Amino acid sequence: MTTSAEQEGKRRGRRPAGADTKNALIEAARAVFIEQGYEGATVRAIAKRAGVDPAMVNHWFGGKEGLFGQSVLQLPVDPTVFANEISEGDVNTLGERIVRRFLTIWDSSGGGQFSALVRSVASHEMAVHGLRDIFLKQIFMRVAARTGSDNGMFRATLVASQLIGMGMVRYVTKFEPLASNDIDTMVAAVGPTIQRYFTGDIG
Repeated sequence: MTTSAEQEGKRRGRRPAGADTKNALIEAARAVFIEQGYEGATVRAIAKRAGVDPAMVNHWFGGKEGLFGQSVLQLPVDPTVFANEISEGDVNTLGERIVRRFLTIWDSSGGGQFSALVRSVASHEMAVHGLRDIFLKQIFMRVAARTGSDNGMFRATLVASQLIGMGMVRYVTKFEPLASNDIDTMVAAVGPTIQRYFTGDIG
């Protein structure tokens, strides 16, 4: 027997409540968070873009905050894996590796997730904590500790400021020519600065 709710969903062309629905909500949420930030984004707007019933947000994520966590705060790669990858190899080329890996990860997704995270920082404390936890604690502080240099926290913070700033210009404000420069050009330009922050004299 078909319920009135199911009939209504079919009339509106909504997706069934399956894994595809969850993925559609994540993609739609990321787009809406990019456009409107956390405070401006609504569950109804996200669900409408995904073509699903708004109730599915609570079903899959427990609400807007849970959806924000899964659509924006989860990196495309595990932070521990990221830290391990860039820590391997010659410490003298660490700066080049981290810039290349950072840009490769975010370029592959068009920078949308990074943009959504940064845009939400101004209005949502969860985004602030997420940005700090992911980039500073889970990645840069771990890498700094493995270099054996002193002032690890200061060095990690300098690296975070440089890379997050670069990401903002490339993916959020999209200032040219930095927004369109190829990765090799960016590695050559920014890599030495990151290298100094990790292993050089910082005063």
